[in-house]
Amino acid sequence: MGLIGGSVAAALRGSGWHVTGSDGDSDHEREALALGLVDAVGVDAAADVSFVATPVSHVADGVRRMLVETSGVVSDVGSVKAPIVRAISDPRFIGGHPMAGSELQGLEGADADMFRGAVWVLTPSTTTSDAAFQLVADLVRQIGGDVLALPAERHDQLVAVTSHLPHLAAATLLTLARSRADDHAAVMRLAAGGFRDMTRVASGHPAIWLDICRENQPAIIEALDALIGGLSEMRTIVSGNDADGLLRRLNDARSVRANLPGRVRELTDVSEVRIPIPDRAGAAAEVFTLAAELGVNTANFEVVHSVEGDRGVLVMVVDATSVDVFRGGLIARGFKPAVTRNG
Repeated sequence: MGLIGGSVAAALRGSGWHVTGSDGDSDHEREALALGLVDAVGVDAAADVSFVATPVSHVADGVRRMLVETSGVVSDVGSVKAPIVRAISDPRFIGGHPMAGSELQGLEGADADMFRGAVWVLTPSTTTSDAAFQLVADLVRQIGGDVLALPAERHDQLVAVTSHLPHLAAATLLTLARSRADDHAAVMRLAAGGFRDMTRVASGHPAIWLDICRENQPAIIEALDALIGGLSEMRTIVSGNDADGLLRRLNDARSVRANLPGRVRELTDVSEVRIPIPDRAGAAAEVFTLAAELGVNTANFEVVHSVEGDRGVLVMVVDATSVDVFRGGLIARGFKPAVTRNG
């Protein structure tokens, strides 16, 4: 029970759940109880959902333990997903990663509102039951998160670029600034404004990055190679006084930055998509993965089962501007969606 685990506990308890938490350090357990983050200490065998919030290299073992010691669904909050998903094939498990955090450390930094408006990636596999997927997704939405379903490997590739690489780049820049400061004390006084903003991510807890870089090594190396290549191209542009090339690069970067999405927005113009699915593991996950690939924003969803038969209907409320693309993608995958448009 650290920063993220404590925040999950606080968010769940604040939403009316009875929360039991355990930690290898009994001092952390007592602290969580004293801070009111959990109702009780230990493992609740009857828990509806258990979240494993350990360093990523220990997540798989933690998931296996919870699958044995509890009867409910098990998820995790690790920032690397593929090794864990490959290691666990139980239908009660669904991998997860809340894209949220803080510069604070430990339980004192736990925040019940940490996940409000934040993307929470779920990485269902072909063995994940749709019931497990929906339970965790509903819970995430209940505490304010925005669910995004992705294949585990795709998740790792994306976070290598958007999360892991920026941290390593910031650490490199700070090391460079320090080496210059050894020559001139004024350098660090100049390191304000944009430089501080750009390197802020390096203030996070260093120890967790040892596990992250080991577990997501292939994707991180690929991202580092791409960055090195991009910097080499920039060096060529600058050394060659290529003003047009430089201006083009800077304008492109400015445009990309301006179009980065902010916090999750509420959808007001929506359409309902009803998708018949076989009642088997992975069917709903396939639909949500397709939605993520196509950039379809989902406002709400539920899986409705008929009284008889083995087929269910996945009902999704999506952004109306992307419903036609989504419908086409579903048809191409063999689904038979029905669309109801507002108005």
